[in-house]
Amino acid sequence: MTNDRRVLVHPDKPALAAAVAARFMTKLLDILDEQAVAHIVLTGGSMGGAVLESVAASPARTSIDWARVHFWWGDERWVPERDAERNDTQSFEALLDALELPEGNTHPFPASDSGLELDVAAEVYAAELAAHGVDGQPYPIFDITFLGVGPDGHIASLFPHRSGIQVTDRTVIAVRNSPKPPPERLSLTRPVLNSSQRVWFVLAGADKASALGLALAGASRDEVPVAGIKGRRRTVFFVDRDAAAEVPEQLIAPEY
Repeated sequence: MTNDRRVLVHPDKPALAAAVAARFMTKLLDILDEQAVAHIVLTGGSMGGAVLESVAASPARTSIDWARVHFWWGDERWVPERDAERNDTQSFEALLDALELPEGNTHPFPASDSGLELDVAAEVYAAELAAHGVDGQPYPIFDITFLGVGPDGHIASLFPHRSGIQVTDRTVIAVRNSPKPPPERLSLTRPVLNSSQRVWFVLAGADKASALGLALAGASRDEVPVAGIKGRRRTVFFVDRDAAAEVPEQLIAPEY
């Protein structure tokens, strides 16, 4: 099985969200047929939420044993628990609250009102990852990692021309002075994201076209962080037509 990057283009945002949701449920069923537990990394943003809302609305979601699924997040904004700006809040409202998951199946980052300092919060999440680590690694095997892509090419909270994308000696970093508000954040690092079996980027809109085109054309990860992320088995960009405007024709795949 190749892990070369591939791009799947959809007509518009609603079609994109529905297609990714359907593919997610199908793949999750396959994963759970082969192993006892699945680990999924979620993302925020409009498309991250739209995909989860499509899962929630689908009758097919009842066929999945969600009690065997663990949810993590690629990054988080350093704001209070259940703040509307938090990625996990969006995920819970879009889908997770409706799943009635067992306690311990969701792994949100610490919040700014947790009583922890930002650097300590990074260490706490690193310890949470390590507690579920396998094969000698300080993190679980992530079966699917969802990521959005910013217009500047950032992924999670790893931004262009910042040191975060270069960190390899930690699993979680504290981010300060983020070029995108809020200024303080927590993020998984590149080695953790790249350990994922499958990385699924979901992006829509003409403002994402340049970053996607640069990443696929071989831009450096320091300039376009998304260029430095690749799943072990699959790396797929699920995009709408507007975001695909600068994608080389040969990289557009007819199917997953």
